This record gives sequence, structure tokens and C-alpha cells, in this order.
Amino acid sequence: MTAPLFNKVAIVGFGLIGSSIARCVAEYPGLANGVVCVDRSQAVCDRVLELGLAEQAGTDPALVSQCDLVVLATPIGAFADLGAVIGPHLSEGTILTDVGSVKQSVVRDIAPHVPDGVHFIPGHPLAGTEHSGPESGFALLFKGRWCILTPTPGTNQTAVDKLSAFWSGCGSMIEIMEPGHHDRVLAITSHLPHLIAYTIVGTATDLEDHLQSEVIRFSASGFRDFTRIAASDPTMWRDIFLNNREAVLEVIQRFTEDLTALQRAIRWGEGDKLHELFTRTRAVRRSIIDAKQA
Repeated sequence: MTAPLFNKVAIVGFGLIGSSIARCVAEYPGLANGVVCVDRSQAVCDRVLELGLAEQAGTDPALVSQCDLVVLATPIGAFADLGAVIGPHLSEGTILTDVGSVKQSVVRDIAPHVPDGVHFIPGHPLAGTEHSGPESGFALLFKGRWCILTPTPGTNQTAVDKLSAFWSGCGSMIEIMEPGHHDRVLAITSHLPHLIAYTIVGTATDLEDHLQSEVIRFSASGFRDFTRIAASDPTMWRDIFLNNREAVLEVIQRFTEDLTALQRAIRWGEGDKLHELFTRTRAVRRSIIDAKQA
């Protein structure tokens, strides 16, 4: 029988992504022998044990010392403090990774605390729902989805290959990317859509009472989709926007320019321009479907 990739996986922060990783370990043989939960909330730790998602759970960061894979799955705003707390307990040969949606700030906040002999490989599984908490995870979350790894220069290639195999075992497709490039790509594919959704739903809540109630009552599929995105974890998304501000601000500027052009076309009745834009964007949607990412 082939030995698993890892002995024990420590998951620090047991929300949607963390609990889904734990379920993958339980569901798919060959990933790891067991899971250890580290969370600042004792209530979360207790719930993780009730659900049978980890063999150990507690608030003590020293729990990571017995694990050869450590996954940081807290909001990235906590990473600077988390790195200082976790770093002294990491064992030589351990792979340290994360699941954050921004990568340059993760390298900035975590790398200074990584001891010699520990392999730090930032990562980002492109998967999620609007739900959070240890109950929200499921083993199929990563199936057919991309996981982007952003190792820095000099990272041990064997460790990168081993972490890639772990995510592949969870069902993900793997892409290797430079951290800054990752942040620019995600600013347009993920961060801007969330910002637009938060803004549209926020606009609806500022309407007069009678209009607000009708917006909720007669929500069409478009607005329903925006509310699903806007229901995502507020702490996580606050941290994402603050930690990827340059790339987000750049893409907001480009979007604002495009929106102004669209506004002008509507004002002047330029139907050909509207039709050309809608035809082009429809083709993008079909490409996403063809890539099985819809």
C-alpha cells in the first residue's frame, strides 16, 4: 500500500476552505493520515471535533509542530500576526502554504517568519461559496477547479511537486504563477466582480423603503446572483481589497472608463455599439462554459 503524501495536515482556520480540505483528506485516500485543527475560537474547535473533521483541535499554535503540511486558511489580514505565532512551531521539512486570494501580501507577511528548512509555498484554490464555518465545507469543492501555486525563487521543487500532488488529489487543476501576476489576474476575475456585487446590493439597500421591498420581492436572476456574491464573508473580502489595493484600483479605473463609454452609448442611442459589446461578452461566457469553469 502506497504511503500518503503527508502524515498530518494542520489546518489553521476552519471555515469553508479549511473544512473542505479536511473532508478531502477523509474522503480521498493517499492525501494524509490525519488532520489537526488550529483555530482561535474554542467553539469552532469543539464543533470541528463534533463533526469528526479532525483528530485534534485547539487554540494552541504549537499543535502545528507535529504536522508536515500546514495550511493557513484564516482571513489574510491576520497573516502578519499569525506568521509570528506559527513560525517558531514549524518543523524542518514541513510545507507551509495558504489559501488566500492575494499573494504578494502573503509573501510579505509570512516569509520573514518561516524558519530555515521549512518550505513556504503560497497557494490559492479558486473555489468557494458564500457560506462560511466548519459546517459549510464539502469534499467536492475543489473538483475541476484551478489551484494556483505561487512559489518564490529558490523554492524547493520537490516540495512544490508534493503540494501540487496534494491539490490534484483534492480534485484541482494546478497552475504555477508569479505572486504579482496572480494578484493582477484575480483583481479582474474575482475581486472586481465582488466589489461590483457589494456596490449594487448596497445601492439597493439605500433606496426608499417601498422600492427596497419591491427590489427584494421581485428580484430577477441577475440581482439574485449579485446578492449571492455579496453574501460572502465580509472580513475576508475587506482584507482582500486592502491587501491587493494597487491591482484593484487599476482595474476599477479601467472598468470606470468602460462604464462611462457604455453610458454614452445608451444616452446617444448607439445600438450598434451595445450589440457589439454584448456579442463579445457572450462569447466570453461560452468560453468559460467550454473550459468547465461555469
